[in-house]
Amino acid sequence: MLVARSMHDQWLSNAYVLGDAPGGTAVFVDSGAPLAPLLELVERERLTPTHLLRTHAHGDHVEHEDELCDRFGIPVVMGDLVTGGLTVRAIALPGHSDDGLAFVVNDEICFSGDVLFKDAVGGGPADVVQHSVMEGLMTLAPEIRVLPGHTEETTIGREWEHNPFVTYWRGVAPSLGEAVTVAGDDAELLVWSPDYDGNGKALVRFPDGSERIVGGSRVARA
Repeated sequence: MLVARSMHDQWLSNAYVLGDAPGGTAVFVDSGAPLAPLLELVERERLTPTHLLRTHAHGDHVEHEDELCDRFGIPVVMGDLVTGGLTVRAIALPGHSDDGLAFVVNDEICFSGDVLFKDAVGGGPADVVQHSVMEGLMTLAPEIRVLPGHTEETTIGREWEHNPFVTYWRGVAPSLGEAVTVAGDDAELLVWSPDYDGNGKALVRFPDGSERIVGGSRVARA
């Protein structure tokens, strides 16, 4: 398969185009980044785009959606699809957004949207995100490439072994157990990880027992 990625220089959001072979069929995945690198691959490899796959509807992932759909006369898809040599399976992954999806193509590449990143996961209610990550993505084959909604690619196997959230949820890494505040509210820090924006990502537990995954910039550590 042929893949090109473009990344927005401020949002760090990715958009992709994936083709089955030179002269063949292609799909776009999200559209929140400059289109030129994607169109260059389409033109160079003489690809025919047939669909645009949307991982979720946040603005940093749909910015150029209308432009792509109008240019190529293609629909937006949020479900399973077979087009050319591409077999796409959609996995519902709520948590970061109610409409969150991952797309697994030919059992080789997973476009994970804003649910799984290298070393981090998407923000949201911890129990919902945990279910999407552990019961959804972590059941895939370890060798599958993960092309996330922000910054660098990884693999399922790499995140199973090294992602701080995944290792905590697997029970192989302990809670940090650190007293913090989140936007001024007392909480316990369970997990801290790097994040694509450089501010970190945290799993926190509040006094009422609820847990949430939040951006590191909201967490005040001692």
